Amino acid sequence: MSIIVTAASGHLGRLVVEALIERGADPGSVIATSRDLTRIEDLAALGVRTAVLDYSRPSTIADVIGAGDVVVLISSDAVGQRVAQHTAVIDASAAAGASRIIYTSVLDAGRSDLILAPEHKATEEAIAASGVPATILRNGWYTENYATAIDVARQSGVIAASVGDGRVASASRRDFAEAAAAAALDDETAGRVFELSGNVAWTHAELADALTDVIGAPVRYQALSTDEHAASLRAAGLDEGTVAFVVALDAGIRDGALAHTSGELEALIGRPTTPLAEGLAAIAAQ
Repeated sequence: MSIIVTAASGHLGRLVVEALIERGADPGSVIATSRDLTRIEDLAALGVRTAVLDYSRPSTIADVIGAGDVVVLISSDAVGQRVAQHTAVIDASAAAGASRIIYTSVLDAGRSDLILAPEHKATEEAIAASGVPATILRNGWYTENYATAIDVARQSGVIAASVGDGRVASASRRDFAEAAAAAALDDETAGRVFELSGNVAWTHAELADALTDVIGAPVRYQALSTDEHAASLRAAGLDEGTVAFVVALDAGIRDGALAHTSGELEALIGRPTTPLAEGLAAIAAQ
């Protein structure tokens, strides 16, 4: 049996591979995959096997997945194409007789109004229909998603958004990667759905306070209406599709889509989740 990690060249995927090794997986049992093997040469140096796997080329998927394998399906970043790409991996897993699929979904995917949720919900449904046992990891928000906020705060001292007083229970990407590794190494997680989020849900005013500490200069939160936010994004040169996506995402946060604190991430990784300020400081130090 092998543990196959898709999209291992991405931010989350490579951390999953590293976490598997740190948690005791035999490197030879881990297959890190990517469309481009040159992007995972550093992972090969850890002793793991590497293989080409391209979500858009089904033949590459079938060549990698074998009977009994555990497939860690890292969700694609191709908005609008995710369901087709994920289904290709799900179908190949079913055909090969994979023992389990571990999927990185989104928090409360079944009911969430978050703009990202429908593709994840459809993927979860495809996994259920495939008959392959699965562990669903409904990931909350990565603190790393606010990396650009650090730069903006340094330049202007202001972070502007249309999230109102909505809260975000973020955790570090490494926290979520450790959860995926823990699930892959524990067969008893099969058949379970985990709602994964940070231990503390914070507001953007609290984000501004944390950024103040990290950069050593005052940062304030500017609350915008949806229309004001859209206008500012257009003025910054963003196209209409991106503007619509960003304001819809903020609307979801405003309505509480990322505020849930379940404690399940801490339980799965065996330690408290990374606090916001600590996560931001690590990003700023890079």
